[in-house]
Formats: sequence, C-alpha cells, structure tokens
Amino acid sequence: MGWIGESIDSIKSLQIRQVLTQAVSLGMIVTSALIIWKALMCITGSESPVVVVLSGSMEPGFKRGDILFLHMSKEPIRAGEIVVFNVDGREIPIVHRVIKVHEREDTGEVDVLTKGDNNYGDDRLLYAQGQLWLQRHHIMGRAVG
Repeated sequence: MGWIGESIDSIKSLQIRQVLTQAVSLGMIVTSALIIWKALMCITGSESPVVVVLSGSMEPGFKRGDILFLHMSKEPIRAGEIVVFNVDGREIPIVHRVIKVHEREDTGEVDVLTKGDNNYGDDRLLYAQGQLWLQRHHIMGRAVG
C-alpha cells in the first residue's frame, strides 16, 4: 500500500476538532483573498486590477509573465498610454499601447486604436469583424505599474 496507506492512516488519526480547525483556516484564507480582490476592484475602478502579460507583442517594454497593475479613471485616454482591453468574441484580454484617439463630434465619446510595440501594424485585425475602434466599454484599465 505504501504512501497512500500511510496518508489514509494519518487522516483517520486526526481528531474531528483538528479537521474543523484546518477547514476554518482554509476558508478564512480564501475569504480574505476574495475580500482583498474586491477591495482592489473598488479602489482601482477596474474589473481586473492585476493582469499578467501573456505574449511578446509589447517587448521590449513588457515581457511574457510581467505583472501589470491597472487603474481605470474617468480621465480621457490619451495616445501613448498602455491599456488592457477585451475584444468581443475573445476571452483573453490584450495589453497594447494606444496609438490614435478619435473623438466623435456628435456624442463626444472617445474611440481608440491600439498597437503592440513589437507588432508591425495596428490591432484592427484583432478586433471583432467590422470593428475599427475600441470604445470605453472594451477597455478594462490602464497600466500604472
């Protein structure tokens, strides 16, 4: 039986009080992590206050595995800022730089065009079919650190 048998015997030897104490401790750790995550969401105004860079499209500035902290303020987005955005039909957010800002005269809303620093062209090929600009609701946050 070996290792598995020893593990089962050690679990059987635990008292119910020890098991409950460990379960409560685990529950407190998970609950604390969720509270911290929700608090960060409220403070930063971003649905995802921390993201990890998954591709090399922003090299040499950001490499794969870099962690970015996001903030979403009411200030207008400017060219040169690094944003994290979701595209309709894709689940994974993208980290790229804003290269053009377009303000609609009729509504005053600002649309943006993005590009990865390591990419040759802009991101219109990554956007949903027929989409030329990103609107505010696509942007999850701005990289601040």
